[in-house]
Amino acid sequence: MDSIGPAGLQPGERALGCPQEGLPLPSDSSELVQECLQQFKVTRTQLQQIQASLLDSMEQALKGQASPAPAVRMLPTYVGSTPHGTEQGDFLVLELGATGASLRVLWVTLTGIEGHRVEPRSQEFMIPEEVVLGTGQQLFDFAACCLSEFLDAYPVGNQGLQLGFSFSFPCHQTGLDKSTLISWTKGFRCSGVEGQDVVQLLRDAIQRQGAYSIDVVAVVNDTVGTMMGCEPGTRPCEIGLIVDTGTNACYMEEARHVAVLDEDRGRTCVSIEWGSFNDHGALGPVMTTFDHALDQESLNPGAQRFEKMIGGLYLGELVRLALAHLARRGVLFGGCTSPALLSQGSIRLEHVAEMEDPSTGAARVHTILQDLGLSLEASDAELVQRVCAAVCTRAAQLCAAALAAVLSRLQHSREQQTLQVAVATGGQVFEQHLRFHSILQETVMVLVPECDVSFIPSVDGGGRGVAMVTAVAARLAAHQRLLEETLAPFRLNLEQLKAVQAQMREAMAKGLRGEASSLRMLPTYVRATPDGSERGDFLALDLGGTNFRVLLVRLTEGGVQIINQVYSIPECVAQGSGQQLFDHIVDCIVDFQQRQGMSGQSLPLGFTFSFPCKQVGLDQGILLNWTKGFNASDCEGHDVVHLLREAIKRRQAVELNVVAIVNDTVGTMMSCGYEDPRCEIGLIVGTGTNACYMEELPNVVDTAGESGQMCINMEWGAFGDDGSLGMLSTCFDESVDQASINPGKQRFEKMISGMYLGEIVRHILLHLTSLGVLFRGQQTQCLQTRDIFKTKFLSEIESDSLALRQVRAILEDLGLPLTSDDALMVLEVCQAVSQRAAQLCGAGVAAVVEKIRENRGLEELTISVGVDGTLYKLHPHFSSLVAATVRELAPCCKVTFLQSEDGSGKGAALVTAVACRLAQKTRV
Repeated sequence: MDSIGPAGLQPGERALGCPQEGLPLPSDSSELVQECLQQFKVTRTQLQQIQASLLDSMEQALKGQASPAPAVRMLPTYVGSTPHGTEQGDFLVLELGATGASLRVLWVTLTGIEGHRVEPRSQEFMIPEEVVLGTGQQLFDFAACCLSEFLDAYPVGNQGLQLGFSFSFPCHQTGLDKSTLISWTKGFRCSGVEGQDVVQLLRDAIQRQGAYSIDVVAVVNDTVGTMMGCEPGTRPCEIGLIVDTGTNACYMEEARHVAVLDEDRGRTCVSIEWGSFNDHGALGPVMTTFDHALDQESLNPGAQRFEKMIGGLYLGELVRLALAHLARRGVLFGGCTSPALLSQGSIRLEHVAEMEDPSTGAARVHTILQDLGLSLEASDAELVQRVCAAVCTRAAQLCAAALAAVLSRLQHSREQQTLQVAVATGGQVFEQHLRFHSILQETVMVLVPECDVSFIPSVDGGGRGVAMVTAVAARLAAHQRLLEETLAPFRLNLEQLKAVQAQMREAMAKGLRGEASSLRMLPTYVRATPDGSERGDFLALDLGGTNFRVLLVRLTEGGVQIINQVYSIPECVAQGSGQQLFDHIVDCIVDFQQRQGMSGQSLPLGFTFSFPCKQVGLDQGILLNWTKGFNASDCEGHDVVHLLREAIKRRQAVELNVVAIVNDTVGTMMSCGYEDPRCEIGLIVGTGTNACYMEELPNVVDTAGESGQMCINMEWGAFGDDGSLGMLSTCFDESVDQASINPGKQRFEKMISGMYLGEIVRHILLHLTSLGVLFRGQQTQCLQTRDIFKTKFLSEIESDSLALRQVRAILEDLGLPLTSDDALMVLEVCQAVSQRAAQLCGAGVAAVVEKIRENRGLEELTISVGVDGTLYKLHPHFSSLVAATVRELAPCCKVTFLQSEDGSGKGAALVTAVACRLAQKTRV
């Protein structure tokens, strides 16, 4: 160990946190001291290289890269949530391996009340040597016996107890309660345990003991316990950092980034196992000859290289090697050593911390080193302190570089400009060496200035922390049960869907016969779908709200060309007289014709009129009542086509041929029918929902003709208004219905359409909050507000491309203070509500296609459905769920779904074009 080289400072670069220079020494001695201390100095560039290298290794390991093997292991711990602060109850903890040949049993009481802590009760049991070196069954039977002895002192009776198992040995964890021992350490040699699941071995022993009902919920390592034992504060504690005899860290990673989990939602705690980090390119320049000597003398040469520069088990040994070297070179102790100084392990962590203490350190140097048989000269104490400071400063800085890699990872994965996070710290080095923490914090601020980090000492990570993991797991399990119970009525099975299909078939048949039915089955007088031969120019009007459209639709061999103009309907017109409204409509038509150079032309015209009507002919529709803010007088109960024709007459110079009044669902079918002649069904799933289809004319009561077809407007939103859907209606549906403007009406629509799904979700969230499942049980004013949860949020939240962070952002914008667990549950609620809606819609379509197939006496039907509506088009899974349900309920029908483009405009023109084609054919 005589040749010592510098640790690689860049030219002109100053090391971070250099120990203070002391009293001058003789020139040759001063050079030797500087040469020794210089090895422990680490530059910012070197720390940044370690940070970058560890981060790169972490990301490789998360992706499951096998070759080349990453320089660090990233092990999922299956802890999916951090504490809320609401956890409460009594929990058992069994701690094995944390303190040598002993085990500890704890009874931890969590109150769920901020600031109110109950001190845990604990008992330590020494493990006999014959058990430590015996069989695995002996060890776990001993542990079960200790549990029983501990519990005998408490009146637990037959109470079921939940236990967290702290097992501090190298393991391969495959579940929260599944962990296979890789190898024994710390002097344990129990046979028949390596390669076995230690949780199952403990369960078997508890069962053999038979005295108490104990459920082993989780197996936990001390780093995770440290993170989980941190008191919940203003910012989330999502990193655990241990610097004890060894060192390790864990943090909450997005589950979708952990390849071995194959999960796409939520978070999971990952243990970094950074003590084994061994990237020579990054660590080589900061390793000293003392590090190499320590490694060669260790029990595991070449392994745990990073830990050997940081862990408390090694800091005293590094100080001892440096002091021995300086003594040999004549700089310390008058050039003398002692057998104790040359003995491995003679200087421990507590010695280093005491000698470095600014107030009492000098005196402790004399006492500790004299106990090692050394005689100190005047300047020796201060030089020894400088060596201690150099070793510990480097350790804190290296630890900071590793922690900076974790913080960078968190910030990147969550796409946050400023990461605010708490780090729970634990271990002897933090407890015994106060300066370690301040250097760590200072260095972290330099390496990741964009991260706002607070450090919180963990309280008994092995006890309280393990209990907290158990409590969180119990809370999540209880909440999941309540969530499942709440959503169970929304999860429809095949039999329920078949029942809906059969009920709709029955209601269709009754409606067609003119009998009492919740399906009105209204004739539309549309007698055919497009066959592709339609040609010519057609006008279309689209009135369905405060905006009114006039369209010129040209049907040519090359396709469909559409020119349209949007006009506003002023409120004074919408709520004035009927004559004023229809005069305004004709004025808009005239303006459009003038703009298009069509003045004086009389084109066939289709009128999409999206208000409740009773149609009595293709060009006759009686307005039943106004909606959507319209209230024009002298219109209700009148034929709106007649009102339009009267307005045309009043203009005198205008000639318009009004051929058809069109429902938007029919327009959707016709629009798609022009592209696909097999399209004989129209479906709307937007703000509301409806369907139409081509029925055989003899099946339609009170219509002339014994052959041919007619399009039937089902008005299926009202399906179930007779109570037939009662078995599917939940208390949440009832709440939405009662708060609507038409209680008891449009029951099918209220379970399917975009106007209501968000409200159903809101009522479910209110219920879950009242149970304490969501938002820590805190009711928010936001959630009390009707219609605050828009149906578009379901589409956004369920989008496969959105990370959970973005889901949280959507909900936080609504003023909901939520955690990742809350976001996952809200997602599950949205999925259940939208899936039921899609399945009910699919059951309806299945009823229609089966009716058509049976009408035509076919074994197999091939047919297309034209679909429009924002919910169907924008929701990421709605369309596929509808199609899947139809396939399951109507296996003899091959159904294709086509998305309509402008059903209300283009569709109205096509209804008109088909009517003209049929009229011309009749004349011929």
